[in-house]
Amino acid sequence: MGKERMEWDMETKCSATDFYEVFKGKAHHMPNACPRLQSIELHEGDWETEGHVKLWSFIADGKLEKNKEKLSVDEANKVVTLELLEGTVFEQFKNFKVIMQAIPKPKGGKIKWAFEYERNDGAIPHPEKYKDFASHLTESLDDYLVKGA
Repeated sequence: MGKERMEWDMETKCSATDFYEVFKGKAHHMPNACPRLQSIELHEGDWETEGHVKLWSFIADGKLEKNKEKLSVDEANKVVTLELLEGTVFEQFKNFKVIMQAIPKPKGGKIKWAFEYERNDGAIPHPEKYKDFASHLTESLDDYLVKGA
């Protein structure tokens, strides 16, 4: 098994910049928007500084998952990368990275998602449950931001 990549795009009604800003430094607001996201706890650094480490607790495929990640940003391209450090994800994957890019449009935005990962073995399914969670989070956060909450 080698490195693999899963990509997909989603449209948002909210501005891409607003979406990006929440992921970049205001992630603690996301549980208010998304019922399947139980909590995000800061473990190192502060919310608004690149390199901070957070623990996410969320429901994926009907089960509680907890994963710790380290954040990096590419401000010019509105890209947030979450490198997973430890947690439930490593029961099936040797490594896992989440990449989110927010692309402004005249109305709303486009969110480009990508997962880069390496499965522990070929019998492990591709990370569809994480794609489902990220898609649900995108829709929930979009609705939350459009309502101005």
